[in-house]
Amino acid sequence: MGDPLTHHDRVRPEWIDYNGHLSEPYYVLVFGDATSALMDAVGLDAAYRTATGASLYTVEAHVRYLREVAPGAELTVRTSVLTVGPKKVRLWHELHVGGEVVATEELLCLHVAGGRSSPMPDAVAEKFRAYLAPLPEHAGRAIA
Repeated sequence: MGDPLTHHDRVRPEWIDYNGHLSEPYYVLVFGDATSALMDAVGLDAAYRTATGASLYTVEAHVRYLREVAPGAELTVRTSVLTVGPKKVRLWHELHVGGEVVATEELLCLHVAGGRSSPMPDAVAEKFRAYLAPLPEHAGRAIA
């Protein structure tokens, strides 16, 4: 397994919209795959979900589309953990193409078990904390 804070992908032909660029939902798909890779790395993997019925749920997301992405582009998502609480974690994804940030996504995620928010296992929270990073300039901003 690679670095859980770096996820790589490539724009597929079916992801291209009528303008000839990466379509909106696929930015979020790639960010979601980066979230899943981090979840696996901290112990919220398929085995955990099967054994406990618990998982991480995204309850809020803010995506910024900064640049168009061309067909076939190589994608790199770099993920930062911004905050960790007993039941929640806040993540920041940056999507890079050719070294340039083309999109960002900020997520608020809750640990959920039995349909309700519940505390994460201490070991999972500690693993998230190992990836804490400073707040990026645009984190926490609202649409204006």
